[in-house]
Amino acid sequence: MVNLIIDGKKISVEENTTIMEAAEQNGIPIPRLCYLKGLNEIAACRVCVVEMEGKEKLITSCNNVVEEGMVLYTNSPKVRRHRRTTVELILSQHNNQCVICSRSGNCSLQKVANDLNILELPYKQTPEKQEWNKEFPLIRDSSKCIKCMRCIQVCDKVQSLNVWDLEGTGSRTTVNVSRRQKIEEAPCSLCGQCITHCPVGALSERDDTELVWDAIADPEKIVVVQVAPAVRASWGEQLGLSPEEAKVGKILDSLKRMGADYVFDTAFSADLTIMEEASEFLERFTAGELKERPMFTSCCPGWVRFVKSQFPHMVKDLSTAKSPQQMFGAVMKSYFAESIGVSPEKIFSVSVMPCLAKKSEREMELFYGEYAGHETDVVITTRELVKMIRSAHIKPDTLDDIPGDNPMSVGTGAGIIFGATGGVMEAALRTAYFTLKKENPPAGTFKQVRSTGFQENNGIQEAEFDIDGVKVRTAVVSGLGNTRELLKKIERKEVQYDFVEVMACPGGCVGGGGQLIHDGKELAFERGKNLYYLDDRSEVRCSHDNPDIKKLYAEYLEKPLSHKAHLLLHTEHQMT
Repeated sequence: MVNLIIDGKKISVEENTTIMEAAEQNGIPIPRLCYLKGLNEIAACRVCVVEMEGKEKLITSCNNVVEEGMVLYTNSPKVRRHRRTTVELILSQHNNQCVICSRSGNCSLQKVANDLNILELPYKQTPEKQEWNKEFPLIRDSSKCIKCMRCIQVCDKVQSLNVWDLEGTGSRTTVNVSRRQKIEEAPCSLCGQCITHCPVGALSERDDTELVWDAIADPEKIVVVQVAPAVRASWGEQLGLSPEEAKVGKILDSLKRMGADYVFDTAFSADLTIMEEASEFLERFTAGELKERPMFTSCCPGWVRFVKSQFPHMVKDLSTAKSPQQMFGAVMKSYFAESIGVSPEKIFSVSVMPCLAKKSEREMELFYGEYAGHETDVVITTRELVKMIRSAHIKPDTLDDIPGDNPMSVGTGAGIIFGATGGVMEAALRTAYFTLKKENPPAGTFKQVRSTGFQENNGIQEAEFDIDGVKVRTAVVSGLGNTRELLKKIERKEVQYDFVEVMACPGGCVGGGGQLIHDGKELAFERGKNLYYLDDRSEVRCSHDNPDIKKLYAEYLEKPLSHKAHLLLHTEHQMT
């Protein structure tokens, strides 16, 4: 143990503990802007400096370890002067129009500046301004960038895509798309991890909320909204709701109050995805098509974008099943439109997703019968949903837990766990088990595919199951850096699987790029546990037991993998 004094408090910590960690462990917070544990410990912002007795220069606390006998001051007059000057200089190159910033009230720079009581700037403001395509789902405002380099580190070290890089030198140093590309040309997966790890409002999603308000106000439009499973694990965090209070039915109630005509839980179409994907897996498995390479899940558009740009020769190994978002939209503009007696053109399909890449996925077209258009008309993130709730002046504590509308009101536990890494695999295996054995698996049969902790085992869970004498080798991976390493092993034939689930975001959709932001915290694993809790308490836990799914097949789709199902629910994964 190392003994030292911080702000007059005698403390003991383990060796190799940083000064920042030692202070935090003893209830002494040190402000920071650029620091991300294990990813960005470069002291770029210089906000975390502390004073050390016997040393004239201040030292950074995020990347200096404690030493025996250190006497440190985290808030001395010298530290406060230096920290204040540093933040004033950062603000002089920052667009300070906080009122119209998407991160207002949830911005680390805003908080540090407020804590330091900075009320005016002694320096001339010279924010940088770069051109950006405002139609792209990912928006970058260079005038708000503080050059902390978090986006670079997350994209490089976690997602292995190297989309961002530094350019220029000296005072002209800035962050931009790497290799002088435009963002549309870069291999961006639209995972959105750069957004959720940005401490300010320099990175955000394209805001599409006004498109939803316009549709609600249009008397010619029938607005139908779906809410993804992972959204229920995050939306209440900034509205003062506990996980137990933040039920999906309350989201549905909020959407109804805003003016949506029909509201649904995407757990229903997650069940539909499982019916098609599990059936496809068994068909390809029994036909011997998976001996060389496994079938990969295809419900994560960030992963689909990644494999198309990084491993294009593996695109043919993707499941042809569309994502739950796409299947919901396709069913809305066919089965549902027919059931309520309107043309599909009148249906305005909105999805609330924890994901940025879903905004790109909605660009895919649907051609069915006489209809030619999009399955989904608008995608909003969890963050945009919360903005709409606040914009509508809805008090969260007045919301009721209402059911989804008929004829797609039921979602199973299997559909709910889609939002956590391993959830798609477990849901598919439950239905594959039933298909082979004609009985449901005992509870917990496939728990081996669940993550044991955030980024545990390099984000990979391997499991092998014997189902009625049939051996099925599976792998679950989340995070694109982890995915790249797994795909390389598959290519080198170091590992062999039959079925692989991939999620672009570490921890799965619960850690998606559209979820609520808590600076410096990784909440995917905790949110995932909430979804598994809901699954454990669901009356129906297998997709094939969903009565609304059975009705849909009986009345419209006939059976999984039918001709009509292929037309509506499957895709060919065209290279773009």
